[in-house]
Amino acid sequence: MKTQGIALALTAINLVLLAFILMRLRPAVAEQGVVPVLRARSLEIVDEQGRVRSQILVTTPTTMPDGKSYPEGALFRLIDPNGRPVVKIGGSVDGSGISLAGDSERRDWSGVQILAEGAGSSVKLTNKDGRQEVLVPK
Repeated sequence: MKTQGIALALTAINLVLLAFILMRLRPAVAEQGVVPVLRARSLEIVDEQGRVRSQILVTTPTTMPDGKSYPEGALFRLIDPNGRPVVKIGGSVDGSGISLAGDSERRDWSGVQILAEGAGSSVKLTNKDGRQEVLVPK
C-alpha cells in the first residue's frame, strides 16, 4: 500500500511538471522584430535543384589577360537556369554599369549594356546577329 501511495505521488508530481513545461512552451514562430543588419561577404539564392540563381558579392581587383585591370567592386547578378548571368549590376570607384543579356543560350552575346565610367557614359545595344549600336552623349 505504501509503494502505491509513493507511485501515485510521483505520478501527480510528473503531471504537474508536464503541465508546467507545456504551458511554458510556445510554438516555434519567427520573431516579430527585424534584425537590423545582415553582414556577409556574399549572398546567394538557390533554386530547388541547388543551382545559384542570384548573387550579391564583393569582387576583388582583377587584371584580365589583355592587361585591362578592374578595381574592387560590388556586383549583383540574376542567373538563368543554365548558370549564365542575364542581369548584372555592378559598381566600383571607376563607375557603374548594368548589363541585360538577350538570348542566354547563344554563344554570341546579345543585349544591352549601360555604362557610367570616369571617361563618360554609354549605352551599347547588341543584336543576336552581332550588330551593335553605341550611344554616347554629344
